[in-house]
Amino acid sequence: MPTTRLQLLGHASFRITTPEDHIILLDPWLTSNPYVPDHLRQPERADLVLLTHGHDDHFDPELPALLARTGARVVAPAPVRFYLNEQGVPTGQCEAMNVGGSIDVLNLRLTMTVAHHAAHVDMPDGTTGFAHEGVGFVLRFSDGTVLYLAGDTALFGDMRLLAELYQPTVAVLPIGDRYTMGPREAAHAARLLGVHHVVPFHYGTFPSLLGTPEQLRAQLSSAGAVTVHALEAGEELVLSGLR
Repeated sequence: MPTTRLQLLGHASFRITTPEDHIILLDPWLTSNPYVPDHLRQPERADLVLLTHGHDDHFDPELPALLARTGARVVAPAPVRFYLNEQGVPTGQCEAMNVGGSIDVLNLRLTMTVAHHAAHVDMPDGTTGFAHEGVGFVLRFSDGTVLYLAGDTALFGDMRLLAELYQPTVAVLPIGDRYTMGPREAAHAARLLGVHHVVPFHYGTFPSLLGTPEQLRAQLSSAGAVTVHALEAGEELVLSGLR
C-alpha cells in the first residue's frame, strides 16, 4: 500500500517519500555532514528539494551539482534561490514562491510558512551574503498526511493559526536550544499545533545544542497523547495513518 515516509538523513536533513514514490529532500547537507550514513550522501533520485534557509548545516555547497544530477525542482527563500541562480541553477528549475503562498506539486499541496530565524549564505570566498529569514513548510499528501516542517525557528503564537488552517498530523520541530526552540518551547509548539506526533531534530550534533528528546517527552507529559519519534540517522518513519 502506498505510504508517506520520513527518513532522517542526519542533523536537520530529511528524505520524504510520497505515496506516489516521489522523493523530496529537506535541507540536504550531505557531502560534509558527519552524521549522514555514507550510503545516503549521494542520492541519485530527487524530485523536489526544500530549503528552509542558507546556513551551512542545512545548505550543502554541492547542492547545485545534486540539482543538475537529479533535475529536482527547488523551493527556497528568495535570496537563497537567487544565490542558486548565480551558481548556475536554471531559473526554471526553481519554484518561485514566498511565505504564505501555496503551490500544487508532485500530487501534494505545499505551503511556505513563517519561521523566526535570521540566516545567510556562506559564500565560497569565506564571507557571508544573501541575508534572509528562514521559512517552514506544510505538506499535504494524497493519503491525508499533513506534515509540518518547522525549520529552524523560535516558538511563535501563530502556530495556532497553522493548526486551524492546515490541521497538521505530524510536526518536525527543532529542540536543540540556543539557536532555535528548546524542548520546553517545542512542547508548547506541539500543543499550539494540536499534533499527536513530533519528530525532533537539530539537537545533539554540536556541543551547543543541549536539548534532548527525553527533555521534550518530559515537557509533553501533561499534554496528552503526544508521541516523540526520535529518529536515528538513516531511520525511516511511516507517516501514513498517524493521527
